Amino acid sequence: DFLCISLVNGYIQLRYNLGDKTVILQTFQKVHANGNTWYSLKAGRVGNEGYLDLDGINITQIASPGMNALDTHSDFFIGGVSSLNLVNPMAVENEPTGFTGCIREILINNRELKLTVTDPKGGANVGDCDGTVCGYTVCKNNGTCQVKTSGFSCSCPQEWTGSTCEQSIHCSQNRCGSQALCIPQPTSFSYICVCALGWSGKYCDSKIKFFIAKFVGNSYIKYTDPYYGKRNLQHSRISLNFTTNQTEGLILWMGKGEDEDNDFLAIGLANRTLKVVINLGERISVPLIHSKYSTCCDERWHFVTVVQNQTCIKVYLDEELICFEDIDPHRKYTALNYGGICYFGGFEIGRKVNIVTTGLFQKGFTGKIKDVVLFQDSKKIQLMKAEGYNVYNGN
Repeated sequence: DFLCISLVNGYIQLRYNLGDKTVILQTFQKVHANGNTWYSLKAGRVGNEGYLDLDGINITQIASPGMNALDTHSDFFIGGVSSLNLVNPMAVENEPTGFTGCIREILINNRELKLTVTDPKGGANVGDCDGTVCGYTVCKNNGTCQVKTSGFSCSCPQEWTGSTCEQSIHCSQNRCGSQALCIPQPTSFSYICVCALGWSGKYCDSKIKFFIAKFVGNSYIKYTDPYYGKRNLQHSRISLNFTTNQTEGLILWMGKGEDEDNDFLAIGLANRTLKVVINLGERISVPLIHSKYSTCCDERWHFVTVVQNQTCIKVYLDEELICFEDIDPHRKYTALNYGGICYFGGFEIGRKVNIVTTGLFQKGFTGKIKDVVLFQDSKKIQLMKAEGYNVYNGN
């Protein structure tokens, strides 16, 4: 399998192969080789449907029956490759050659690849395209960078301040307390404080403790399992109690949630009912839904348990078995390699639930969670000792 973006006779080409056929998309407009114009390029695929967008002009390849997962574990190569033997002959139109020009701000699945000297694993013959201390990200929020004898300075737009225009003027004199985040509110010329786990109040200056965690929709807890290295990942188990008055929401994401290679087990609400999704490594998410049971809007506590025995999944709701399914009778992947990470209620600030879960769940959880137990542990998880924001005492 491969995915390749290249410049061919002045046009941008996207080529990808998911294991059965090579798809080719090409832009309508040419790229001018004057060395002075920056272009914005977006390319990718959803299943086997590809898209290519150059400066807002979009081309889409309509999906046809076939494979829809990109099965590759290689590194990303930018501008060239370490050996031309690595390039699939179908990935390029002519003999492969390296790129000559400037590249900046590369995002893969909404995560930026840092093109610094130290961040990549390797490279050769790459220089500084700007040639000065003013790079494209030095001054934030559309600030203008000016080269000085002692370095650089930023001229900031009206709403921003700081040495790199990184701080909103509405937060420059904020009173937000310990580890809190200041979120500017430009329309009211003010700000709000988002409290770190264990703090509450308008300015996050009141220390709190809780055994019942209350989530308000843009909340999350990230728990790191200290016993992950000793777990038998072929036999996983998690149980918890929850209550909510919402019809949608992510309750639990057991996994790193970083890219499509990560295993996960997820519990949430979709259209008023409990939804459990599991991925053991096939990149095929298997949703288990039992529409008979509504679990929202009744102000009751519900007890859910999910048991994974290799590829056999059991889901219990209020101690009744509602789902029992073997998601892969061939037993190709049998372990839940979740990385020791459990998210409750949502993900870090700025990471949208529908993006991270690729549409499996639509938004963060609003409601309460308590009595979380991993595997066969004798003690409940102490959610207070995790990290998170916007979580309150649900007692």
